[in-house]
Amino acid sequence: MRSLKDIDIKGKKVLIRVDYNVPLDGTRVTDDTRIRESLPTLRHLLGGGAAVVICCHLGQPKAGPTPELSLAPVAAHLAGMLGLSVPLAADCIGPEVKKLIAELGPGQVLMLENLRFYKAETSKDVAEREGFAKELVAGIDVYVSDAFGVAHRPNASVTEAPKFAPKACAGLLMQKEWEFLHGRLSNPERPYMAVSGGSKVSSKLGILKNLLGKVDNLIIGGAMANTFRLAQGIDMGASLVELELLDEARAILAAAPDAGTQIHLPVDFVLATSMKDTVPAVASHTGPVPAGLMALDIGPKSVLVFAEVLKKAKTVVWNGPMGAFENPAFAAGSIGVAKAIVASGALSIVGGGDTDAVVHQAHLGERFSFISTGGGSFLEFLEGKELPGFKALEECS
Repeated sequence: MRSLKDIDIKGKKVLIRVDYNVPLDGTRVTDDTRIRESLPTLRHLLGGGAAVVICCHLGQPKAGPTPELSLAPVAAHLAGMLGLSVPLAADCIGPEVKKLIAELGPGQVLMLENLRFYKAETSKDVAEREGFAKELVAGIDVYVSDAFGVAHRPNASVTEAPKFAPKACAGLLMQKEWEFLHGRLSNPERPYMAVSGGSKVSSKLGILKNLLGKVDNLIIGGAMANTFRLAQGIDMGASLVELELLDEARAILAAAPDAGTQIHLPVDFVLATSMKDTVPAVASHTGPVPAGLMALDIGPKSVLVFAEVLKKAKTVVWNGPMGAFENPAFAAGSIGVAKAIVASGALSIVGGGDTDAVVHQAHLGERFSFISTGGGSFLEFLEGKELPGFKALEECS
């Protein structure tokens, strides 16, 4: 991929695709992590004398322009972070937008309205996406992709816009994601370990299969561990399990030794009657789970076992919490694993919104080597899939 640092941006009109699909409380941004991560690229562009046009999406509007999904609150929040005026165009394409772009001077910023107000942005029809992309880059000198969070989406602004811009390159954030995920993990320092959690095996099946033979150790926690334990013949009571995936779980367990990957499952669980319980019914339970009780976190013995494994790691990639961490009663397992990863001193890469939330809840964000900004993109990367957003940039380089 061509890097932003390889492009002459002085006096140029630069369109940057960012991922500002952030949570809002009315007109207030409640988590600006994604905006914050884009600031180095924006400051590089502004400092280099570019006129910056920002495009992004917010939510999933169903029928054209939707007032509650306007980017106005996001533009206002970004203005405060940059200390600059960030006007919001009433549209993202059309003659009025072209006029605003033409009038934009070096060091100035313009944000375009929600890309997904147009169905063509996410259309399955390539010609429709291309038509929208051509309008989007009209009057633009350079296209910069800095939205790893949508790199797995074949959207017009992600995969088609680079083809029709005079020049296209990766932004600093996109470059960083590529260097850590592709660069560091393509030939990882070993022992290489993966920690996988979350609620469902079905959402991580591709990842688990792809990691067999690639990682030396695979730690499985969260509710997905319930299905693996049931597959081993251990009754999990009222815990969340995926009965239809028991054979898949058995197949993964059976294939791991020949692949050279050692799988580690929880040895104890924190039990309760409901995820809303404020106090666990049992703080550390081994063996079959009694009827009416649910495993909602890995137990303290499991944390110690996992920590002992992680102590030897040189590279760790983590996706998915170890329990229902949103409730403090079931957060100890996830926080314990987070502490064990940073204590190992290994190169540590985290991806996924819930996992990111655990890391920050534990106040350990600065101690991890890299926290990916992509949810779906990160998962698809771990599944071994080619990301359309990267492919588009490679083809334009």
